[in-house]
Amino acid sequence: GKNEYDLLVIGGGSGGLACAKEAAQFGRKVAVLDYVDPSPQGTKWGLGGTCVNVGCIPKKLMHQAALLGNALKDAQHYGWNISQPVHHTWSVMAQAVQNYVKSLNWGHRVQLQDKKVKYFHMKGSFSDPHTIRGLTKAGKETIVTAENIVIATGGRPKYPTHIAGALEYGITSDDLFWLKESPGKTLPVYCPFILHLSGLIVCISLTDTSPDVSLECAGFLTGIGLDTTVMMRSIPLRGFDQQMASLVTEHMESYGTKFLKRCFPTKVEKLESNRLQVTWKNTDLGTEEGDSFDTVMWAVGRAPDTETLNLETVGVKTNSETGKIIVDASEATSVPHIYAVGDITEGRPELTPTAIAAGKLLARRLFGQSSELMDYDNVPTTVFTPLEYGCVGLSEEAAVQRYGSDNIEVYHAYYKPLEFTVAERDATQCYMKMVCLREREQRILGLHFIGPNAGEVIQGFALGIKCGATYRQLMKTVGIHPTCAEEITKLHITKRSGLDATVTGC
Repeated sequence: GKNEYDLLVIGGGSGGLACAKEAAQFGRKVAVLDYVDPSPQGTKWGLGGTCVNVGCIPKKLMHQAALLGNALKDAQHYGWNISQPVHHTWSVMAQAVQNYVKSLNWGHRVQLQDKKVKYFHMKGSFSDPHTIRGLTKAGKETIVTAENIVIATGGRPKYPTHIAGALEYGITSDDLFWLKESPGKTLPVYCPFILHLSGLIVCISLTDTSPDVSLECAGFLTGIGLDTTVMMRSIPLRGFDQQMASLVTEHMESYGTKFLKRCFPTKVEKLESNRLQVTWKNTDLGTEEGDSFDTVMWAVGRAPDTETLNLETVGVKTNSETGKIIVDASEATSVPHIYAVGDITEGRPELTPTAIAAGKLLARRLFGQSSELMDYDNVPTTVFTPLEYGCVGLSEEAAVQRYGSDNIEVYHAYYKPLEFTVAERDATQCYMKMVCLREREQRILGLHFIGPNAGEVIQGFALGIKCGATYRQLMKTVGIHPTCAEEITKLHITKRSGLDATVTGC
């Protein structure tokens, strides 16, 4: 028989909602099925996905809270009389952030209604390639059929279940942004896993799959005045340019975040005082160490949320190692008419803007006679650490691997933001570099920037690099004075014998 919907989207996050809304613009009958299982600690939220509820939005707002605290220190140098001591109230910040997130949840519901997209608050699983069995929290079943189905369920944080006490006593970023009270003294452990403690916080990263989450959380926790330590098992920000990653962590140390490097936790125990005793191993010294905390938050990466989808029944292929869905350039899975977008797909950047763009383009191809595919090259991103790190294109390591060290040229400079001068802030880690092909036109392969408002700076340059900008063209660009971004247009050349060469300011 005829399917009930032209398109059914499973997952109400950034990519899924964008796809559904775009499809509705073409007058198609569209439905969205979304349900979020509460975290092991009981945290739950509304429509909008990871970014809105437990990712980009609350993270950036709490990062802003930390920046404001730093600005209060600067303000005294500019003549403002600030009463001391300055005190931050977590509950006020958290309530404001959570209220804004809830307004976004409601906004998405209204937008779906306005666009005549049917919303099912249900958990879905495949019965056959065109049929989804929806189940409400109360156990009520609804059968939905669709001509085309898009899977956009994203991922959820992992727990290091091989560590005793990890699941019983720890939380993840799914919980951190919804805490009502301050976590207090904090120990973020980045190996990747984060221990978050109320009164004392530990952020621990056991793998290197979500290093930006652990450093970003540690950064804003330090910024609002919490005693914060990051435990790192290996290198910071795996996948990013490692020279830039080192500068980010160096600044965090000078900013007040402490680091336990090359350490990993072995167990978490609850004490009679209700504090949590964390034991870890120092791989450099071969010693076992420990301390007690109030909360433990894990940042060990995210796993695709596919467990209940019943993908194997309909033949949707996944990567056996990552669990992610294998798709082609058109976001199509191994089953005709079943597609996937966003974090759940293999080999795609785990970024909200790419999921949104991919979702919209998919809807246009399905219903709008378009043939345009998503271009995943040169996607800009920013790590919102206390001193922000923005980048677009290849890291220096990736450029060397792809083209060979003899075929790339690196332009770089340290600089001091004007905003740092009167306030006498340390600018030791404010740095930028451009990785280019060593050829006549010197096409830009990657641009990296550490400094204030890094995301805003990189966004503009990303367009030029997307269009094939060269070093010569950039040098002809007139900068806006006096800005940090202007410094990029004044980069000078440095000769290097390789990645291990000493970098000096120009």
